[in-house]
Amino acid sequence: MSFDEKHEDKQAADSAASSSNGVRDRYYTNEEALVEPDEKESLHRGLSARQISMIALGGAIGTGLIIGSGTALVRGGPLGIFLGYSFVGFVCYLVMVALGEMSAYLPHKKGFPGYATRFVDPAFGFALGWNYVMKYLIVTPNNVNAAGVVIQYWTQKVHISVWMVFFVNLLGIRVFGELEFWFSSIKVITLIGLLLMGIIIDLGGNPKHDRIGFRYWDAPDGPMGKYLQNQVHNDHLAIFLGFWSTLTNALFAYIGTELIGVTVGEAQAPRKNIPIAIRRTFFRILIFYVGGVFVIGLIVPSTDQTLFVANKSKAGAAASPFVVATTLAGIKVLNHIINACILLFVLSAANSDLYIGTRTLYGLAVQGQAPKIFARVNRMGVPYPALFLCTAFCFLVFLNVSSSSAKVFGWFVNLVSTFGAITWMCICYTHIRFMKALKAQGMSRDVLPYKAPFQPWGSWFALIATAVITLFKGFDTFIPFKSDTFVTSYIGLPIFVVFYAGYKLYYRSVLIPSDKVDLITGKREIDEEEERFNQAQEARGPRTRWQKIWEDL
Repeated sequence: MSFDEKHEDKQAADSAASSSNGVRDRYYTNEEALVEPDEKESLHRGLSARQISMIALGGAIGTGLIIGSGTALVRGGPLGIFLGYSFVGFVCYLVMVALGEMSAYLPHKKGFPGYATRFVDPAFGFALGWNYVMKYLIVTPNNVNAAGVVIQYWTQKVHISVWMVFFVNLLGIRVFGELEFWFSSIKVITLIGLLLMGIIIDLGGNPKHDRIGFRYWDAPDGPMGKYLQNQVHNDHLAIFLGFWSTLTNALFAYIGTELIGVTVGEAQAPRKNIPIAIRRTFFRILIFYVGGVFVIGLIVPSTDQTLFVANKSKAGAAASPFVVATTLAGIKVLNHIINACILLFVLSAANSDLYIGTRTLYGLAVQGQAPKIFARVNRMGVPYPALFLCTAFCFLVFLNVSSSSAKVFGWFVNLVSTFGAITWMCICYTHIRFMKALKAQGMSRDVLPYKAPFQPWGSWFALIATAVITLFKGFDTFIPFKSDTFVTSYIGLPIFVVFYAGYKLYYRSVLIPSDKVDLITGKREIDEEEERFNQAQEARGPRTRWQKIWEDL
């Protein structure tokens, strides 16, 4: 018996109760928070599982692995970076499955800020939504900035502001969907090539015929790095600080996987495709990230001075550990090919980030939590006013004119990791409230379209772990105290509190009791929309073997 058949009678009764005006007026500050926008005047459901997982991959695999991992390697050493990325990867998995459970049950067009509004408190959803918008207003210029750094590997004769103008204009005319699928496909192929290249170099398949093995895991290069040793004057403490800094860097690297929660509004057959896309995306990223940092730790010594360390290295230093590896191995020309691929990586990530930023702002506008103009879409379902605003923020990259691109990269990393960590914590807490609402209203998680594993402890563990990392991620700003990095490391926290408290005071919203959470409104329309899509798919007839393989990519 299907989920809908099991709960048909209960839905009818609960819908009548939860839809009463008294309950809505008391706990939900506006009708838009619950009702789906008209299908013809909103986002179009045109993304397959194949495209969703690739868009998520494009947004998540960018500067964190390709450029930022160099910083983590220097500070944490090869073992430290491997352990750090593995631990945060597990936390990321818990966040993803929590989001998947909510998305599969109610795949609405408001993203996860909509879940926070519905399952927790409208003020919580408002704060989360604007926090996420601000993250993507920052992360897009961060990737454009990274593109400028990559270009400077070839030449510093042309001022970096010229490249900024070029890339900003390029972003505004990019198209999404199928184009991003192909860009991300190239990214996956390149990453596989880089991993194989690293293994071959390590085993002696290089011009020097030098079998490296685990040489760089021995002193003085490893296995653990010693961060801020001159300041703390304690080897054990320096090793711990080095490991802790890899957690912060890994958090920045993994942030972006949650953007699948924004794509559900444009997903075909979301109850089927979203869980599939979440599983595919996470395991691909885990393989590339954990595998990637392991290979980097084998072929690049953590003491190498050419690695990109945001507060020390010059802008023109080799921006990626993979480029450093080919140079150290004595392989000519390949470093320029890799640099070109990295340029494609960061531009693809910027494109994906721009897509998510516009959809998040659109979702807020649909809920009545942002100016209505941002809810407008053109005939192709693109929220163009939101796109224009997010593109305009790309001009933040001109901070490079007065500060080095390395320092600006460090600022952006701090800001993005804070906004992203807050998002993860909010997703986990929203999922905890969702599970409590199901229990309070007599609905079992066993009949959900997708049931997240390790719950409810998984969401609590991810919430606490992310909170601890976020709270102490700016420890190095105090050794010695640096005002710019302190502000960029922590300013996201008071901004979230201001958004939350401001909305709560103005609208007098309250935490929604578990038994009063609306689990039904808008679900029927989504069910009908998905049913129409499934019928259309069945009308197309049986698929060939090649079509099945293509859709399973």
